[in-house]
Parts: sequence; C-alpha cells; structure tokens
Amino acid sequence: MTAQTPPTPPFRDPALPFAKRIDDLLSRLTLDEKVSFLHQFTPAVERLGIAAFRTGQEALHGVAWMGPATVFPQAVGLGATWNTDLVRRVGEAVAKETRAMRARDDRVGLNVWAPTVNLLRHPLWGRNEEGYSEDPKLTSAIATAYTRGLRGDHPTYWLTAPVLKHWLAHNNETDRATTSSSVRPRVLHEYDLRAFRETVEAGATAGVMPAYNLVNGRPNHVSPHLREHLRTWTDEELLVCSDAGAPTNLVDSEHYFDTHEEATAAALLAGVDSFTDHGTDSSQIVRRVQGALEQGLLTESDIDAAVRRQLSVRFRLGEFDPQDDPYADVRDFDTPQHRALAQEAAEQAVVLLKNDGVLPLAPGTRIAVVGLLADECKLDWYSGTLIHRSTPLEGLYERFGAERVQFAEGVDRVLLKTSAGRFLHVPEAEGVSDEVRGAEGALDPALLAGRTDLPALTTDAAGTELALVDWGEGVLTLRAPDGRYISVAEDGRLRASADQPGGWVVQETFRLEPREPHGMGHLLRHLGTGRPVSVAADGARVADENPETFEVVVVESAEDAVTRVAAAADVVVVVAGNDPHINGRETEDRTTLRLPAQQERLLRAARAANPDTVLALTSAYPYAVDTAALPAVLWTAHGGQAAGTALARVLAGDVSPAGRLPQTWYADDADLPGLLDYDVIGARQTYLYFEGTPLFPFGHGLSYASFAYGDLAVRVAADALHVSFTVTNSGEVTADEVAQLYTRAVDASVPRPRRELVAHRRVTLAPGERTDLSFEVPLSALEFWDVAQGRPRLEPGDYELMAGASSEDVRLRTTVRLDGEPAAPRAVLERGLDAADFDEQSGVDIVDRSKARGDAVTAAPGRTGELVYRSCDFGAGASAVTVSVAGQGTVEISLDGGPSGAVLTADAPGSGPYDYTTLGAAMTAEGVRDVHLRLRGALRLAHVGFSG
Repeated sequence: MTAQTPPTPPFRDPALPFAKRIDDLLSRLTLDEKVSFLHQFTPAVERLGIAAFRTGQEALHGVAWMGPATVFPQAVGLGATWNTDLVRRVGEAVAKETRAMRARDDRVGLNVWAPTVNLLRHPLWGRNEEGYSEDPKLTSAIATAYTRGLRGDHPTYWLTAPVLKHWLAHNNETDRATTSSSVRPRVLHEYDLRAFRETVEAGATAGVMPAYNLVNGRPNHVSPHLREHLRTWTDEELLVCSDAGAPTNLVDSEHYFDTHEEATAAALLAGVDSFTDHGTDSSQIVRRVQGALEQGLLTESDIDAAVRRQLSVRFRLGEFDPQDDPYADVRDFDTPQHRALAQEAAEQAVVLLKNDGVLPLAPGTRIAVVGLLADECKLDWYSGTLIHRSTPLEGLYERFGAERVQFAEGVDRVLLKTSAGRFLHVPEAEGVSDEVRGAEGALDPALLAGRTDLPALTTDAAGTELALVDWGEGVLTLRAPDGRYISVAEDGRLRASADQPGGWVVQETFRLEPREPHGMGHLLRHLGTGRPVSVAADGARVADENPETFEVVVVESAEDAVTRVAAAADVVVVVAGNDPHINGRETEDRTTLRLPAQQERLLRAARAANPDTVLALTSAYPYAVDTAALPAVLWTAHGGQAAGTALARVLAGDVSPAGRLPQTWYADDADLPGLLDYDVIGARQTYLYFEGTPLFPFGHGLSYASFAYGDLAVRVAADALHVSFTVTNSGEVTADEVAQLYTRAVDASVPRPRRELVAHRRVTLAPGERTDLSFEVPLSALEFWDVAQGRPRLEPGDYELMAGASSEDVRLRTTVRLDGEPAAPRAVLERGLDAADFDEQSGVDIVDRSKARGDAVTAAPGRTGELVYRSCDFGAGASAVTVSVAGQGTVEISLDGGPSGAVLTADAPGSGPYDYTTLGAAMTAEGVRDVHLRLRGALRLAHVGFSG
C-alpha cells in the first residue's frame, strides 16, 4: 500500500481568498504561538511550515542599515522634486533592491518602514530630513507615489509592504518620549491627519507606526485615532507596528500606566499589532501579553485581530504562494538603471534660490570650490552604505577638468599642545583593514561598536596636524591627515578610526572648554561620553581624572586657505551645510536657523576675495542666510550617491534646475513659534498661515528658462472644480517647470489659509513649447473642520484660484462662487460645548479626558487659559450652567467678552486627573452669543452644559 498524500490545508490553497486562508491558519495556531507573533521578531512554526518573520526594514531613501545599496536623495530632497512619477520610480527601485538583498541575506525584511509622512511644520525639528513637505497635499502626493513604487503594481501580491511613520503630530526630538503635542480639532483634521489619510486612501499602504510622543496628553501608542480614523479609511487590513522601545515607555518614562501588562493590553486594544521592543528578544513582550490574558485585560479574540493583520501582510507579500509570487525572482540591485535614477533624482532635487546671471557657468570658467561639504558625500542615519560616491569637487573636476578647479576645504589646521609642551600625535596604523562603518549591515546599527584594532593617540614633540571643524554651537570634529576622524571606542581611548561621524551616539564630536579658574588653555570634552580627554604615558583617553589642558595652535586658518584659492578663480562655489549626524538629527533638534559661525566666516572670506561667489547649500533643512551680496544661491538636500555629479551638471547648465522648496525658508529665528507649539492656525505657522516675509517662500525655485502662464479657466461641477491653464517655455533652453495651483477662501468666517496648494504638475518644455494643464479639484479640498458641527463643511462664498510658479509667485487668478452649506450656530442647549471644540484659545493645553478616549482642556502651567466659542445659540434662554471638571481651579464664564456671568470653583484635594465632577451655577443667556471661558489652576475642563 502507498501512503496517501495529506490534503493541502486551506491556508496553502491559492485559489481561496486571503481572508479565508487567514481564518484557517489562525484556527491552527495555538494561543502561545499567536502571542509569539505579536513581537517584531516572529518565530517560525515548524509544525505548520511557517517561516520566521520580522516587521521593519528601514527604506526611507534606499535600503538602510543592511550594507551597500543604492542611496537616493534624502526624503526632503525627494519632496523638493515635486515629481510624483520620479518618486514612484525611486520607490520601485528601493523595493526591488530590498527583494534582491533579501535573496542573499534573510535579515533583510519586506515589511518596509517608509515613508515618513510627518509634516515639516517646524524647520528646527531634528528629523526634518525625513519628511517631504510642510504641506499636507504635497506630502501625501509624494508619499503616495513612494508607497506605490514600494508596493508594486500587481493586483494581488506586493513587492514590499510599506508602513507610514510616525503617527501623529510628531515634530520634536527634545523629550520626544514624554512631551505632548496639543492639537486642536481643526489642526488635527485639516493638517496632521490629512497627509496620512490621503496616502492610506490611495491603497498602497500596509500600515502605520505610531510616534513616541503624546498627543493631547495621551501616548500615540494608545491613541483612539487608530481605530476611529485610520482603520476607517480603507478596507485593507492595516498593520500597526510600534516604534522601538515605545511599549516599554508607556510605563518607564511616560508613567501612563502602572504595569507593563496594563500598558501592553491598552496598546493592543487601541490597535498596535506588532511590538518593537527589547531588540530580538521577544520574551518580555510575550510575558506581558500572557500576563494581560491571565488578568482578563485581553481575550484570545483580541490577539487574533492583531495576528490577522500581520498575516494579511505576509500573504500579500507572497510568502505562502512562492510559486505565484511575481516578485520572487527580482534581483535588480545596483543596476545601471538604478544608478541613472539616483542621478536623475539628485538633479531634480536641486533648487535654484537666487541667480543674478552668474549661472550657468560658462565653458572654460576657472572655479574655486570651497567649504566643509565641497568634497563630501554625506549619509544620514537612514542611509545604506555607499557603493558609488560623487562629491561636488569630484563632479566639478569631471565636468570642467581638474586643471580648471581649485579646492580649499575651509578647515582650521591645528596642533593640540599639552600642558607638558608635547603635541597630540596620531600613530601610524600598519596592517589594519580600511573599514567603513556599517558595511556588513546590522539589524540595529546603534549597537555597532567603535574600532579598537588601531593604535591610540599619543603625544610627541612634533604632533600631528588635525583638521578642526566647528559644526555650530561649539561642536567640533577632529580629522587626521589620512581622512579618519578622531573617535572614542568602548575602552575610552582616542583613535583616528572613523570614516565619518556617525552612530546612534556620535563618538566623533568634542567641545573645547576654557579651563577654569584662569581660562588658560582648554579642556577637550568628548560629547559622546561627556568626559574630558586625559593624556598619560599609555596614550589619550577620556576620563574624569586628570583632564589635560590643551593649547590650540593654528597652523593654517580656514579663511586664509579659502581666500588664497578664491582670489585666483573666476567664480567661487562655496558648498556649505550640515553633517546629518551633528546638530540636527533623530534625538536632537536644532536651536537656530543660522549657518554655523565657521561657515559664515568662510562665506564672508570667499565673498571678500571674489564677488562672483555662488553659495551651494547642502543640508537636511532650511537656513536663514543673508543672500543680499551673493549673485547666486542654490539648495539641495544631501543628494545620495550622485549628489556631486548632479550639482556640477546644474552649475554647468547641462540641467536646468527645477526643484522647488517643499517648506518655507524663514528669514530669522524670530519668525518661528516655539518648537512645541503645534497650533499651526493660532501660531500662524507654515506658508498656509505665516503673515511675515519669508527669506524664500514655499514652492519657490528658479530656472535657466522663463515660463509664461495663460488661459486660466474654471468650470464648477457638482463635486469638483475643473481648472485648466497653459504654460509656455518662453526661454532659450529646455527646462522643467512646476506649475502650482492654490486656493483661498475670500471672506472666510474662521481663520483659513492665506493660500493652500490643491494641485501641481512638473512638466518638461522645449523652447517655445506650450502645454495645456488640467486639474480636477474636489470640493472637499476647500472644506474646513467645523468645530460647531464636528465635521467638515464647505462654506458658501467666493473662492480664489491662483496658478503660478510658487506660493508667492502667482501668475493667474480668478474667483468662483460656491454654494456650500451655511453656518449653523452651536445648539448649546442640546449638546453643550466640548471643551476642546473652541474657536480661539490662548494659554491652554489640550489633555486627555480619560486614558481611553476624549479630550479636555487645562490652563498651561503659569498661565490663565482663555477659550472662545463663537455663535452659541441659547434659544429662548438659559438659566443655568454646568461644567465637568477634574482637579482644582476655577472656570469663569462670560458672554461676548463682557462681565463674568458665573464662576465655578473645583476644590477636591487628592482627586486624580480623571476624577470628574459636575459643578453648577445660575447664569442667564439668550439668543446667539459668543461664550468666553477663563481657566485658572490645575483643572481639567471636559464639557460645559447649559439648561433653561
């Protein structure tokens, strides 16, 4: 007899729908197996033939952390292209390289954590480089393009499964795990949710990752918005992956819950499906979930819901149907097409901010290229390892010839003299490998250790000349003649060992501190450890004992070197900007828009030596720079592997620049609100509301051609505006133009954007060529969130449509009248007032009404809170008022800003923040009035009610 072949289980049957297959697989998994699936690193289930799986592969602008890969421009640079087709192709290339890399290294995952959809609300945010734009529409357009490329175009199977980061209202690194973003309903719905919503609704998103911060007093990892909003936007199962360590933060740093079992249960019930915590060790999360089950905080059906979402992603990735997976054999890696695409993206990301005619550079121009980034191709925390590398200097050498290009880096070349009269010395390193940080890949690059196989720094009579750079705020790097940076490894010794500054905790930065009490000489403090440098017979190390006093001996100043080459050139190109690992990065916000002082000095020295000085800013964020005396200024984000070639081709005129600013460049720090002020409406933030004069406006970017706009026409349909106009290249070179369409509510009843982007298109036009552009603008794009109704509303009235080359360079405009829905006063006798649904505020924070859901309002520390609720209809009259409050303090109520109508005092010592009580008082009101509230003390106001 022959054994019968066991029947194929339904979860292995590709003819069945995924939902039925997942049902079958769930029924076969034990509870313990399902619980194990909740950690980022899901173990294999060998009895069912199910492989191990992990969520999370960083892929923001190329495959990150896993070794060599194609490196595309930073995300903010991709945003600056304003080119959705290009960004889709970049996403597809990244996804194909992910598949190719996984084929040879199973540490590489197909659930990619990208893109970042956080809006670039504040330019001092340390992670500005990771977002696309300050504008929700542009952000969602670019993010949607990238996710479509990552997903692939097969109707059933996905190339990779993208997860959007970081939900929600997350724009500060300072105390990011404990700060709360106070987000009023209008900002929530009109700004922060929009970019996520439109990207999810496009259908190429597998999930989201909550952010570390709290919103309105509640951690994002237990946010009700995950269920109330996110999961209503699509019929697809969305996988919610926690950020690293965030589940533990709920107890350890945020103190929001008393126990980890309670916190883990709350996160899972809120919608978190995969817990990224404790690295590859899943045991603690498993124990917490098991404890929550034992305590009755979770049920098996709760576990099933989360596991179902993970399995949905795995089925879509073809894991259970390798024979049908159209992407199973993808091996596209570092192909000529990918290299060309990296260059195309870098070229399209360059923004020409100013040009008085010095650009493009004429053939035969003698060029001095100077600056700290002139011979650099910088990477950031979410980059792969470079396979190819192009710096501005190399690009200019290649384009103009080395004989016509002179170079000065603009560093101070120094010796460090000890108190004993000897000098810091870098010994010869013989027989050691030339390693590049991260070249082998790492699941967690934060765990990569510094090198200890090189000799430690010593002292001798001559010393070693070091390149000293001040990156701003006194943060220094020191580089040896062989190009290696002075770094500190785990043994505390100083070595010339790092190819670049980097790491989760940068070990290559120092600070010179005047030695007290007499100020003679300096301590050299290592910032990674916080310890000063000490010198002993066995070499230099960081130690709290016997800190060395150093004298800085300048061998050549940066300004002298720059002046020398600048004076001999026809044109100077100053390449300035930031190192993405220093002064503005994940975990560290910037403190100023200004260029670092050393780079300001270099720019002044170059300009003094040669008036034809071009400033090429290469940075992850905007700067406030005095450009009045400069004939030309460009900006590009760190442009990846082809950055130098791209910049050189733009400077030479081989490519006409057509990048556009994805965020406002403010002229001064004084133009900025506080970093933690998330009220873009009240604080007049971003181009949408800013009323000052920017250095360069949103959407700005010049060209080597000129463009004429004409024939603006608008047709109003039932649910959309159909807008068309023409753009003609009236210049002499083929070039791209980015045509932008904005709207404005002319006589809005509430504060509305000065103008708001509703559509754009990047087009290539030959000289004299004209194109007809048509856009369909849904009327929903003109709505605002009506706090009185708790929903979007299209206000009747006039709406201006503006077409042009930037938010301020408007070439065409017209006005249309829309019927809309008339405003209705607040029916306060029926519904009262939810405290957070105010029209205007000052001095308040929005906090959590309870740990599960709802908002309340409290006076900011040391402030008197002011709230205004417009058009409250008291009908025939009200005679009493009630307030739902917790804590201690007073609520004062008045009408139309007049005298106080009632004062209610809460005084319950020892009560908790969620122990609400209802207070009442007599108050007379009739007709339609504005209600004004004043809050004092540590009191939370949830609701105000009125009765007749």
